[in-house]
Amino acid sequence: MATPSSLDVVEQDDVTDELVTGEAVALDLRASGFVLRAAGAMIDYIVYFGSYIGIVLVLLNFAGQLGLDQASITAISVAGIVLCIVVIPTAVETVTQGKSLGKLAIGSRIVRDDGGSIGFRHAFIRALTNVFETFMTFGGLAAIIALLNGRAKRLGDLVAGTYSQNERVSREQPPTYGVPVPLIEWSTTADVARMPDALARRVAQFLAQARTLTPATRERLSRELANEVSVYVSPIPVTNAELFLAAVASLRRDREFAALKLEQAGLTRLAPVLGGLPRGFPDRG
Repeated sequence: MATPSSLDVVEQDDVTDELVTGEAVALDLRASGFVLRAAGAMIDYIVYFGSYIGIVLVLLNFAGQLGLDQASITAISVAGIVLCIVVIPTAVETVTQGKSLGKLAIGSRIVRDDGGSIGFRHAFIRALTNVFETFMTFGGLAAIIALLNGRAKRLGDLVAGTYSQNERVSREQPPTYGVPVPLIEWSTTADVARMPDALARRVAQFLAQARTLTPATRERLSRELANEVSVYVSPIPVTNAELFLAAVASLRRDREFAALKLEQAGLTRLAPVLGGLPRGFPDRG
């Protein structure tokens, strides 16, 4: 079995939500923060209230032509409120499986606590509860409850068993490792000649994929590559094969980067000479 190396150090993650499926696979899921949820909600409320105002304006314009009395206008206005703050949000989240205009803007989706898509029941409970916690308390109750739990859930989410999942994950930056600690002293005097490009690529691919290999395969490949690389290295350190490969790759990278910086500095220093004209030569350009 391969000996653990410095490459096996687990990086710290800022993700607080982890879902383990029935196949024991941990899914990296991020819940939307309070500020993002508030921004998305404001966009949705502007759209829904804009729809309600449009309904009222159309109703007032055609009330006389339709012969509607005050009681009919009041009833239609109440029905319009129910339509815009309960029926439409429920229909939108059900059809889009947790999306809305505001959620599209902030890059989130309402999902069940187990990560699955929501259905009509979840959307209806959320919309119905939203009437009390948001509209009747001017958003105060929803904000307080969202601030008191890790996933920024409001009351409707707690009752329906849902939360807002952030789908805009920043691009993962591959980690850059230095020379392993046990070989730092060796690296100060090591002579690492230029390896063939094909061999260097194989070493880089192995180091990038080492965690996905079985222990037996990982050890076998590291030993085979270490034997090939050792031809270009002096002295050979007494260490684990994978640590040796990581140290050589890191050392070559650092030295090649330093050489490129020196070359760039030299070109910068010579730029006036390389781009200038000979003494006494007329400038016709």
